[in-house]
Amino acid sequence: MNKTHKISALLITYNEVNHISEVINNIHFTDEIIVIDSFSTDGTFEKLQTLKNVKTIQRKFKNFADQRNFAIQQANHNWILFIDADERIPEELKNEILEETNNFDNNVAFMVKRLYYFKRKRIRFSGFQTDTTYRLFKKGTVKYIEDKIVHEMPKINGKSKLFKNTMLHYCFDSAAHYKSKMEHYAKLKALELYNKGKKSSAYHLYVRPIIKFVTNYIFRLGILDGKEGFQICYLSAYGVHYRYQELKKLTR
Repeated sequence: MNKTHKISALLITYNEVNHISEVINNIHFTDEIIVIDSFSTDGTFEKLQTLKNVKTIQRKFKNFADQRNFAIQQANHNWILFIDADERIPEELKNEILEETNNFDNNVAFMVKRLYYFKRKRIRFSGFQTDTTYRLFKKGTVKYIEDKIVHEMPKINGKSKLFKNTMLHYCFDSAAHYKSKMEHYAKLKALELYNKGKKSSAYHLYVRPIIKFVTNYIFRLGILDGKEGFQICYLSAYGVHYRYQELKKLTR
């Protein structure tokens, strides 16, 4: 396909040595690859130095929105493709991305549905069946909302569209890995709530985690994902409890 518009691929990383080579190889169809690394300690940065045609910038992590906005400022091309280190773009989605970036329609942003994998097992339920996220933007049309510091949301100036094809998300290598992710997100979410003047209560600490578990395991069919479904739903509920525990510490 003749490309008329170039694509900048952007990643923000911290301790992704198990994923980094594979994801970089996966996005070599783009015209530049820029990685913003938050001073990884597991060899991610050193591994990046060995990969061809990759620009790596080390920058202290403040929050996800801030890091993504900084990454956007480094991009040199018409289109921006964000990808996380644990995500993969199958051939069909790659072709759709190339087709859409060469179209002259009015869409400035594209959402993609992600298929989740836990220890390489496909997770079909557990609250993940409706997950979509923005991953492709026209440069100059997007900025991440600064006070939304976790599960960051882009503010888009223009029309958007959902891709027909899906992205793969190898988000949890183990239960311990998922737990550490939940704790990291919970701390950031607690700070976000604290900045909005919110407080923790017994309801938040004990009732909300139960509601979260029952919703994902029973009503969103996590029970059909087997033992992995139970682990995911339990740890998602644990993340809610941990968030309000952290908020309680901040408000003391």
